[in-house]
Amino acid sequence: MVLYVTRHGETAWNLYGKVQGKADILLNSKGIEQAKETMEKLKEENIDFIICSPLKRARQTAEIINAEKNIPIIFDERISERDFGEMEGMSKDDFDFQGFWNYEKNVTYEKAENIRVFFNRIFLFLDEIKKKYKDKNILFVTHGGVSIAINCYFNGIPESGACLPLCIKNCEVKSFHFQITY
Repeated sequence: MVLYVTRHGETAWNLYGKVQGKADILLNSKGIEQAKETMEKLKEENIDFIICSPLKRARQTAEIINAEKNIPIIFDERISERDFGEMEGMSKDDFDFQGFWNYEKNVTYEKAENIRVFFNRIFLFLDEIKKKYKDKNILFVTHGGVSIAINCYFNGIPESGACLPLCIKNCEVKSFHFQITY
C-alpha cells in the first residue's frame, strides 16, 4: 500500500507568508499551474482514489490532478489543516511560528489547535486508512501542516521536537509505504 501525499497549490496567503489554517482560500494562478504540473507527475502512478481536505485550496488542487485520472475523491475533514485560531491570517513573523510547530514545546493557545491534539487527529486517521484500505494506493491532497504530521507518523518525531522543516512545498509529492501485516 502506497500513500502519496501532496500539498495544495499556492494561494495568495502562501505568497505573502500569512498562516492559513481553516481559512477557505482559493488557489492563485501559480497554484493552478502547480496543480497541473502535479497532474502530469502523477499521470503514470497507479492510484485507486483520492482523499482530500474539504478546504477550497485542496479541493481545487484535487480536481485539477484528477482531471485525467477520473478516480473517486473522498472529502474528509480529518485531513484539513491545523486550526491556527488566533494566529489565522497573521504573518509567520508576527508570532513564534517555529514554536507553534515544536512537538516538545507543546505550547497551548486560547483558540489554536494544540500540536499534539493535531498530530493525534492525523495519526488516528492514518491508522484507520491502513486497516481499511490495505490493498489500495491512495493520494492525499491536503495541507502543509498535515504533511508534517504524516512525515512524523512514518519517520518519527524529531528528537528536538522541531517539526516545521518536515513541511512539503506546494504541490510537492511524497510517497510513504505502510507496513501491512495480514
